[in-house]
Amino acid sequence: MNTTNSQKQLYGLLGYPLIHSFSKTFFNEKFIAENIPAEYINFEIDKIELIKKVIVENPELMGLNVTLPYKEAVIPYMNEMDETARMIGAVNVIKFIREKGKLKLKGFNSDIIGFTDSIRPLLNSEHKKGLILGTGGASKAVWYGLLSLGITPQLVSRTAKKDVLTYEDLTPEIMSEYTVIINTTPLGMYPHTATCPPIPYEQLTNKHLVYDLIYNPDQTLFMEKASKQGAVTKNGLEMLLLQAFASWDIWHR
Repeated sequence: MNTTNSQKQLYGLLGYPLIHSFSKTFFNEKFIAENIPAEYINFEIDKIELIKKVIVENPELMGLNVTLPYKEAVIPYMNEMDETARMIGAVNVIKFIREKGKLKLKGFNSDIIGFTDSIRPLLNSEHKKGLILGTGGASKAVWYGLLSLGITPQLVSRTAKKDVLTYEDLTPEIMSEYTVIINTTPLGMYPHTATCPPIPYEQLTNKHLVYDLIYNPDQTLFMEKASKQGAVTKNGLEMLLLQAFASWDIWHR
């Protein structure tokens, strides 16, 4: 897409904190490489209500990505929701639609695309059930992603909730049965790289697939501990790239 003669476009990332973010570098390098007159900015806001200020102060905004901790909290600010985002209950892409002088915000979810396309090549016939560590916005996309891949999902949290296991509930039987484990929590993300979800790593085997949505650092402590037990591991970089491509398609379709 070459829009050299077009007005400069603005895109950005909404979240807090954003020290870990890869999106700004990715998109700005894309704009330079493809000669697109656009800029991608980080909007680090410490409360979701400040989205109104971001929109008012940046009238040239064409779209936003949304990351932790606002994928669910941003929903009330949407005028419309894509069917997939509505089903998942989380938004990580916002398209700005301007018609007849009015602005409309439409929410989408590209996490499910990035996740399923990224993990699919690693799956085999033994991967029938999956543990999802964390219950935030990203976990919802992973939940529906696993279902679409024919894998039965189970949420795991620090606190007891209905239909949610706690880390203390992860018995050897459960760990043997659930051979796909996905971390959707921020534990282990830069700069807090010495942290990891408190699962019984000694129960992991070479039959387990351990996937971390975190991509900075490349190998989290979660992945390192799993790898030592023989598990196949993957970080979230490819997922991020795939969902970024999907974001761009959403903004321009």
